[in-house]
Formats: sequence, structure tokens, C-alpha cells
Amino acid sequence: MFYSSTKELVLALKGGLEISEDGRIDMVNEGVFRERLDDLVHNAVFNENEDIKAASKWIIREAALKLGLIPSSIQGFYRAKGRGEYSHLTVPAVNIRGLAYDVACALVRAAMKNDSASFIFELARSEMEYTHQPPSEYASVVMAAALREGYSGPIFIQGDHFQIRRKLDRRSEIATLKDLIRESIEAGFYNIDIDTSTLVDLERPTVREQQRDNFEIAGEIVAYIRTIEPKGITVSCGGEIGEIGGKNSTEEELRAYLDGLKEELAKRDEGLVGISKIAIQTGTTHGGVVLPDGTIAKVKLDFDTLTRLSNVAIQEYGLAGAVQHGASTLPAEAFSKFAEANTTEVHLATEYQNMIYESELFPKDLREKMYSHLHKECAKERKEGETDEQFIYKTRKKAWGPFKEQVWNIPKEAREEISRRLEETFDLLLKRLGAANTREAVNKEVKPIPVHKPIPESLREAI
Repeated sequence: MFYSSTKELVLALKGGLEISEDGRIDMVNEGVFRERLDDLVHNAVFNENEDIKAASKWIIREAALKLGLIPSSIQGFYRAKGRGEYSHLTVPAVNIRGLAYDVACALVRAAMKNDSASFIFELARSEMEYTHQPPSEYASVVMAAALREGYSGPIFIQGDHFQIRRKLDRRSEIATLKDLIRESIEAGFYNIDIDTSTLVDLERPTVREQQRDNFEIAGEIVAYIRTIEPKGITVSCGGEIGEIGGKNSTEEELRAYLDGLKEELAKRDEGLVGISKIAIQTGTTHGGVVLPDGTIAKVKLDFDTLTRLSNVAIQEYGLAGAVQHGASTLPAEAFSKFAEANTTEVHLATEYQNMIYESELFPKDLREKMYSHLHKECAKERKEGETDEQFIYKTRKKAWGPFKEQVWNIPKEAREEISRRLEETFDLLLKRLGAANTREAVNKEVKPIPVHKPIPESLREAI
């Protein structure tokens, strides 16, 4: 249901929690509160009244802190991995583009089933735009999902591919990215992957010069993050040395970037904490490659390069290791190889999107409306000779935003079954990545720090 006022919102939560004027949450009945979460998160996302939206998001966040669900940085765990205390364990970072609440619930249930705390919810800068999910909304949705399923402890929310767009004015792009980083950190994104690999210039004569713009701008952004992170929290930052889908990365590129970044940070402050992991290119492309008949080409991923570069990052630079992007469409049996290769993180999105779109439970008429929208609005993206199947597969990620509310309102039974099937996939994923039974290790290395926000004035007035 939609609330018509913040007063109605407060009354609807009576019996579950109480809110004091000074912004303190008193959990009266946890079970009753969880029963009302579905309505609360729906208002946080879709209510047209901005005051009600803001109040709903604030309540979700403060209730989460009250119940011990705390947005956190994975930095401590990654530092321990960089010291060699944990190995052959890969953390899945899942980008949720559509049906966000139900998909997040599925991942949390799978994590709880496996006693895992080493998993990340993430969203890229581009995804935030085309899925219409700003940082405060995405953080609210995944926290609400974790609360609904009874999860507690640190929860990791990450900005993925926070990217500098090469063809735009550089200083303007850097300013825009800094604004997004500030907004994201305020929302609880205490993990940020900086992607300045778009600035790599392979026309330059040496590898260091090719990587120079990459590590110089990354250094500026890491230094900026250190000035705005909450007290007591070290945001986990990632870097990247090669655009996904390009040529495979090399040890020389890895060292050139990491050495250059270290020098850049030292120029600003010898004590600045750098990055915790490094994304490299090993043969995948985001979402795989679709063939003319609509099937997905088999991905050839260079696990030797992944192993070698990950070990260099760990042994020589003290990082947690290498990050692999664009791997969700790999066959299930391939995922155990990431742990064997000592990969730190693997970023996953497209296969879960495919499972939703292609499910017989997804309303056919809605899917047709979404595809029709793409044919009209994304026509300029169609390449000569591209089949309908190739065009739709490539662009359908961009239909989630315009049809977000219709997707959220798919019949409950269908959403629950899609979520259950995704849970099975996430369950297998956690096991194959070696990410099961990690709660004890994560709790040992990560000490969550609650960051409270002032109560919105409209909510205070309604109490």
C-alpha cells in the first residue's frame, strides 16, 4: 500500500517499532516490523511524495542498525587476504538490475543457508542510470531484503565501475564522479570500485605512459574518498587496468599501474590507504557475446593470467588479489576455477537478468512491452546486420528502469518462484566460489561501525 502522509507511515508501523523525536528507534516487535517491510520498501522506491520516500529510507536504515545489520567496508577482510590469511575464496559481487527486492532476498537466503558473510551487493554508475536506482534507493532495497530474511551483521554495498567516460570533458567527469561517490558513501556504499581504465592510451610508447592517466586520476579519486569516508571506516577501493572486453592484461601493466598509484598517493600523503584489489581483463566481455540465433557464445577465460596476476597483486603488493568482471554467463562448473585461481571477487549480473526475462513466469505481455520500448528508444544502438535476438539481448538491460514499477508488481506467486530459482543458483555459486562458511572469518576481520543519519524533519513532525 502507498502511504498518503508521513503520519500514516508512522501509524502503520505502530506495534512494530516506535520512533522518538530525537531519531531513536525502539523495536517493539521485530516480527511485526518484518511483516510490514514489503510496504515500507515499496514506499521508499515508488511513493511520489518525496517526504514519505525519505522517511521510509531513513526508517529502513535506522531499523537495520538497531537490529545489527550494518553497512560496512570489506577492507579488513581484504587486508587479511592480502596478508595470506585466507586464500582460494572468491567473493561474489552481484549487480541487481531488475526485480531488485526479490533478487536481493534470494541472495540473502542463499548466504544464510551457507553461513556466508562474504558477498556483495553492487551497482555500476551506468546501471544506476538505466535501471533508475540511485544509491540511496538501492541501499534501502538491499537492507530491507536482508532485514526481511532475518540477516544481521556486516552487509557490503559497492559502487561498481565508477567510471570516467573518456570522450567527455575530463575535469567535468571527475567532478561528476566525485559527486556520485559522495552520494553513494552517504547512502552506505563503503566499497567503491574506481574505473579509470577508460583513460589507458595504448598509443603511448611505454606501458607506464599508457597507464599514466589511469593511475594519476585513480590516485586523485582515492585521496578524495579518504577525505569524506565516515570516521572509523576505511572505504574499500578497487582499481582497474584494462577495459573489460579488450586485450588481456599483463604483469607489466599491473606493476605499472600499482607502482604509479602508490607514488601518486605518496605525493599527497604518505599515510594514505590505497586500493585493496585490482580488476584485470582475462577474456570475458560483459554479458557474454550473443550469436545471431540468440544463443550465447562460449566464453574463453584465461585462468592462467588470472592466477598469475592475482598472486602478484597479493604477494608483491599486499592486495587481496585480482577481480574478474563479466563472468555470470560462464557454465556453472567454471566457477570453482575462480577460487582455485585465488581470485578476490567475481562480478555477476547478466545471467540473473536472463533468468528473470526468460522465465515462463515472467508475464509475456510485459516482456513484449519492454522489448517494443527498446526497439523504439534504442534504435540508434542497433548495428548493421544485427539480428533482433542480438539487439534485444544487448539492450534489454535498459528496459528495467522505464518498467521498474510494473516489474515489481508482477504477481506475488511468480515473483516468489523466480526468487526461489535464483536462490538455488546463488546457493551453488557460493559453494563453488568457496564463499560458504565465511561468517566467522568475516566477523573476525570486519568490525562494523553504525553511521546514523538525522531524522528527516517531515518525519519528526509526524511523530
